[in-house]
Amino acid sequence: METIMAFAVGGMVAGAVYLFLSRQILRVLFGVILLSNAVNVSILLVGRLTVGQPPLIAAGQDGLGQGLSNPLPQALILTAIVIGFGLLSFALALAYRAYQELGTLDSRDMRTAEPKEDAP
Repeated sequence: METIMAFAVGGMVAGAVYLFLSRQILRVLFGVILLSNAVNVSILLVGRLTVGQPPLIAAGQDGLGQGLSNPLPQALILTAIVIGFGLLSFALALAYRAYQELGTLDSRDMRTAEPKEDAP
């Protein structure tokens, strides 16, 4: 199961890099979302995947038993999801405001401080 999820994380990172290379700001934001989800899944993989076994420590044990998943990465992922949602909503608000001011989301056309190059 971990091998399949590792390939899925690799595909998500590849898709995020492809979206980062776009000149459209909205595609770059989707790349940020995809990359943050890939990081969350990779953190989940670090904590091991087990089906049908709760990550509880039995009475008299000092740590998790063999084959149980670690609950700490799951708690970190929940925190990362909340922070990622806040980042996404702020970035979308900035992109919307930029679209209102400039009329485009293309990064080549958003250069207001630089003069336009003369076409030959």
